[in-house]
Amino acid sequence: MSTIRKQSIISSVLIYVGFAFGALNTYLFTREGGFTKEQYGLTGAFLAFGTVLMSLANFGMPSYVNKFSPYYKDYLSKKKNDQPTLALSISIIGYIILCLFGILFKPVVASVFDNSPQIIQYYNWLFVFTLGLTLFSVLESLAWHHHLSVFSNYLKEVQYRILVTVLFVLLSVGVIPDFDFFVKTFSFLYLFLTACLLFYLLQKNKIQFTFSISKVTKRMLRKIITLSSFIWSGSVIGAIANMADVIIIMAILPDGLAIAGLYTFAQYLGSVIQVPQRSIIAASVAHLSQAWKDKDHSKINRIYHRSSLNQLIFSVAVFCLICLNYKDAIITLNLQQEYLTTFVLFLLVGLVKIIDMGTGVSGQIISTSTFWRFDFLTGILLLFITLPLSWMLTIQYGFIGPAIANLIGYSVYNFIRYVFLLKKLKMQPFTAASLYSLLLAAVCFFVCYFLFNDKQGVMWLVMRSILFIVGFGVGVIYFKLTPDLIPVWNTIKQKYFWKK
Repeated sequence: MSTIRKQSIISSVLIYVGFAFGALNTYLFTREGGFTKEQYGLTGAFLAFGTVLMSLANFGMPSYVNKFSPYYKDYLSKKKNDQPTLALSISIIGYIILCLFGILFKPVVASVFDNSPQIIQYYNWLFVFTLGLTLFSVLESLAWHHHLSVFSNYLKEVQYRILVTVLFVLLSVGVIPDFDFFVKTFSFLYLFLTACLLFYLLQKNKIQFTFSISKVTKRMLRKIITLSSFIWSGSVIGAIANMADVIIIMAILPDGLAIAGLYTFAQYLGSVIQVPQRSIIAASVAHLSQAWKDKDHSKINRIYHRSSLNQLIFSVAVFCLICLNYKDAIITLNLQQEYLTTFVLFLLVGLVKIIDMGTGVSGQIISTSTFWRFDFLTGILLLFITLPLSWMLTIQYGFIGPAIANLIGYSVYNFIRYVFLLKKLKMQPFTAASLYSLLLAAVCFFVCYFLFNDKQGVMWLVMRSILFIVGFGVGVIYFKLTPDLIPVWNTIKQKYFWKK
C-alpha cells in the first residue's frame, strides 16, 4: 500500500493545485463582468459531449490496457510489446468512424439542440476536442501501468487548467480577439497535453511502437476482443449516464446553455470533492490488475478497505467545507447572483460524490477481474435508471431534476456493486471508522455553522474554514481513523518538527 499511498498523496496534492487554478478559472468565468452563463455553459458542454464522444471513439482501449498490461509486461520485452501500438491505432480508427457518423447525424443534433444554437455553431470543434481526449485517455492508462500516474494527473488536472487560465487572460487583454477564437483554441488543449504525455513516455523509454503482432496478442486475441467490446459498451453507457444531465438540460430547457452554465458551476464544486478518487484510482489500477493475475485476494481487499475509508474522509470534509462557505463565497467574491440558486443543486451533486467515493474502488476491482461483465451490466442498469428519470424530472423540476435522478441512480448502482463483491468475494469496504468519520464531520460542521453562519466577508471565510479543517484533521489523527494518515503525519513531524 505504500506505493499506492505515496502516488495517491502526490497526485492528490497536484490535483488540488489544479483545482486551485480551476477555482480561479471558475471565478474569472462567473464573476460580474466575466463570461455570460451561455459562454460558461458552452465550456461545460465541450467537456460533456467530449467525454461521451471519447468513450465512443476509443473502442475500450483504456480497459484493454488496464486488464492485459501485466501479461504484456511479464511475457514480452519492450521492443516486442505491441499493446501501445494496438491501443492507439484502434482508437484512431474509432475516432475516424465517429467523425463520419458525426457528419451524417449533424442535422439530427441541430434539431435536438435548437434551444442551444452555440452547440451547432461549434459542432466541428467538438470533434477536435474529442480527438485530444481520446488519445490522452489511452496514453494515460499506459502511464498508470508504468506507475507514472503522477505526471499524467499533473497534465490532466494542473496543466490543462493553467492553459485555460492563460487563454482567459489573453482574451481579457485583447491578445485573443474574441470568444469565438477562445473556443477554437480551447478545443486544441488536450491535443497539446497528449503530445506532452507521449513525449514523456517515449523519453522515459516506457513505450515503444512495433507493427508486428506479438505472441501475447495472438494467444489472447479472443479474450481481448470480448473484454474490450463489453467494457467499451459499458464505458459508453457510463459516460452517457455521467454526462446526460448537462446534455438533457441543453436539449429540454429554454435557454439551455445558460442553465447548463449554472449546472456546470455546481458540478465543478462537486468535482472538487472527487479529487482523491481520481488519484487513488490512477495509483491502484495497476496494482489491482497485477493482484488479480497473482490471485492475491488479501491485497485486493486491503486496497478496497483503504480506498473506501480515505475517499470517505476526504469527500465528507470537502463537502462540509463547501457547504459552510457556499453562499458567503458567492456574495463576497462578487460572483453573478444567479449562482446563489445552485446551492440545493450542489447538495445533491455532493451527496452523489460521497456515495460513489465511499464505496472505494469497487468498479476498478470488478473491471480488472474475471467479473468484468457484471460491470457492464450495472452500467446498463445505471443508464436505464438515470436517463429516463433525468428527462422526466428535468421537465418537472428544471435543473434540479437531473441531480435527483443521479442521486437515485448512483445509490442503486453502488449498492448493487457493494452486494456483489460481498457475496462473490466476501469483501466489503466499511468499518467502524467509516461511521466515526461521518459523525466527526457532522460535529465539526454544526459547530462551525452555529458559530459563523451569520458572518460574511473574507475574514469569516478563512476563520470558518480553518476551524473546520483543524477540528476535523485533529479528530482524524487523534482517533486514528485511517492507517494511511499516521505514517504521513509521523513523516511530517520527523521532517519538520522533530529535527535534531
